[in-house]
Amino acid sequence: MSSTPRKFEGKTCLITGAASGIGKATVLKMESLGATILACDVQPNPWEASASRIDLAQLEWFHCDVSSTEACTALVEQAVHGSKGIDFVFNCAGVNPTDTPLATTTDEYYNKLMNVNLRGTFATSRAAIPHLNPGASIVNVASILGTKGAAENAIYCATKWGVVGFTKALALELGRKGFRVNAVAPGYIDTPTNASVVAGPEAIERSKAKVAMGRLGTAEEIADVVAFLFSDEARYMNGSVVEINGGVP
Repeated sequence: MSSTPRKFEGKTCLITGAASGIGKATVLKMESLGATILACDVQPNPWEASASRIDLAQLEWFHCDVSSTEACTALVEQAVHGSKGIDFVFNCAGVNPTDTPLATTTDEYYNKLMNVNLRGTFATSRAAIPHLNPGASIVNVASILGTKGAAENAIYCATKWGVVGFTKALALELGRKGFRVNAVAPGYIDTPTNASVVAGPEAIERSKAKVAMGRLGTAEEIADVVAFLFSDEARYMNGSVVEINGGVP
């Protein structure tokens, strides 16, 4: 049992993209703070067949491909069945970019990134809104490439700029109802699907060289900020996009 104060006791948190990386780290973080977790991913439940420090009594797992609006709606309907509603939504499901010149970008690649990164955030949020408890909070995952451009990443940038715009607009819409909507914009983070990690040691070193702190971030460092944004300590933050990048120009 964690010695961390369980300030989210009695709260329910819906997390997409929960099988690995930032999503998985956030499951563990929110669980350690006492939240009941409604976790989903297109990948299998990583805790089902292995021992871990997650309290499975506080975790419900759902399979969901967030690129489908129908699947997102069904996910929320299943997840809230018999519950007291949703206090926190973390839209973490996403596809990382592959450097691709626009002239050779396929419709398949465009659709995959748009449908997961942007449509999934929209569809999950839309489905969750009717079930949000008073004071509820949504956090979306943007990127440092949601605030600046990058060559050969036009489609990924478009999805993450879209997430930033979606976050700011929804914050204005829901703020009047007592709900908050914010986003995190991670930089180079050491996760299994990070493009540098996938490419290998040389690519990792190139990424590190771009960061003032000289290293990749960890999924846990992002999860800490997400938990902060859900907390009362961030109660006047609405429409914010928090960059977590170790210092990247």
